[in-house]
Amino acid sequence: MPNPIAQFASSALAVFGIRTAEEPPFEVVDRVDAVEIRRYGPRFAAETTVDANDNKAMNEAFFTLAGYIFGGNRQKRDIAMTAPVASESGEAMAMTAPAAMERGQHSGLTMRFFLPAEITPVNAPEPNDTRVRLIEVPEETVATLRFTGTWGAAAINARKQELVAKLLDTRWSPLGEPFTQFYDPPFTIPFLRRNEVAVRVNRL
Repeated sequence: MPNPIAQFASSALAVFGIRTAEEPPFEVVDRVDAVEIRRYGPRFAAETTVDANDNKAMNEAFFTLAGYIFGGNRQKRDIAMTAPVASESGEAMAMTAPAAMERGQHSGLTMRFFLPAEITPVNAPEPNDTRVRLIEVPEETVATLRFTGTWGAAAINARKQELVAKLLDTRWSPLGEPFTQFYDPPFTIPFLRRNEVAVRVNRL
């Protein structure tokens, strides 16, 4: 069971953008201006889908997954929170998507929590909630552009357009639509937040 004092300390630090959560490892394989090209290895995650794509849907998805990692499983086991958290608007999140939010052709929203490295398909607790799925995410290459501040739709869309523009006439071709990666909780001071827009890419 997680230490309550450690959890409180982690939350207090998060207000100021100080991160203590585990993150999936990656290799930086290239840089294009401010864009970082990363290679992620295979990962294991819990995800859920809500039939909407607004803030209410994001809250519902988040608390569904939070219920799983905070003991809502057959083993009643608490699992450490990691970063970033992924949510993608549209069809169920592609198996190659990292922690992200992406608008697709359909109205649903899928959110994904990457699980700590110690949690594997062999020892992962079984969810009590049938809306929670445990999935293996294969390796992938992702272009990312970091920013701080608001999570508003207008700001995010502008950053997505900027990312795609920066990839024009480079060796990297976008695969699918851009998405977002959030590393901090909502109570983090906005200008201290770590946010990223990202897109899966293929080398030309």
